[in-house]
Amino acid sequence: MADLDDNRRQAFVIGYPIGHSRSPLIHRYWLSQAGLEGSYDPVQVSPEELPSFVAALKDGSSGLVGGNVTIPHKEAILALVDQVDDIARQIGAANTLWLEDGRLMATNTDSHGFAANLDDHAPGWDTGKTAVILGAGGASRAVIHAVLSRGFQAVHIVNRTVERAEALAGQFGPRVAAHGMDRLSGLLRGADLFVNTTSLGMEGGKAPAIDFTVMADNALVTDIVYIPLETPILAMARSQGLRTVDGLGMLLHQAVPGFAKWFGLTPEVTPELRRLIVADMEAHA
Repeated sequence: MADLDDNRRQAFVIGYPIGHSRSPLIHRYWLSQAGLEGSYDPVQVSPEELPSFVAALKDGSSGLVGGNVTIPHKEAILALVDQVDDIARQIGAANTLWLEDGRLMATNTDSHGFAANLDDHAPGWDTGKTAVILGAGGASRAVIHAVLSRGFQAVHIVNRTVERAEALAGQFGPRVAAHGMDRLSGLLRGADLFVNTTSLGMEGGKAPAIDFTVMADNALVTDIVYIPLETPILAMARSQGLRTVDGLGMLLHQAVPGFAKWFGLTPEVTPELRRLIVADMEAHA
């Protein structure tokens, strides 16, 4: 990593497109709170430009110390860095890069962000044993990694396309099983945790009726979607008396490890930061 005594350490987020990212708001807030002179800027990088961007990052000509990676580069970046840690390898994607002893390192902090969000808003969530995860896309990988890491004994992936769920389950071992949507009701019976990783309910879309009352006592329902903050799935669960946690905290907490790598200080996810991001979401609604 670059010398932490440098006056202005520069970090980034790359994607294509990149205008939607709220990462600059988060990291600039922390820089301001800490009184640091660093910077964090969005950089639009097309898939064709990714190798040259990484080359400049590695040889130091970009002047950057590291940054975040978002869609569509989270999988492609794995082949371009010098070292991929176990977390990113298991998830099959990286979202955080940093330079260390002249080498470009990669990890994935989404698993940390998911777990830390629940730690913050539903302490004790990880005493459960059975999780039901709706969706088998890229986003579900980090969630599966998180719940397995926290000791869940049975993780059920439910997806419209069973074959896709089976392919994903096969990458995570015997504690993970795949099912079609027709099995959802039965799998929820006695489950401790339900996680929506799909786009169901995103930006005003509808979600199917789900009976969460059959879940275990003190069960938790969460959604990694955070626009809107209370998705139809969360509203449904709350109306049935279930505990719920929205997905915004995952976005905030996943940013913490990267900031620590680039700027040498571990920031806090505060109510003020959450209010800042919520206000931005409302302004752009």
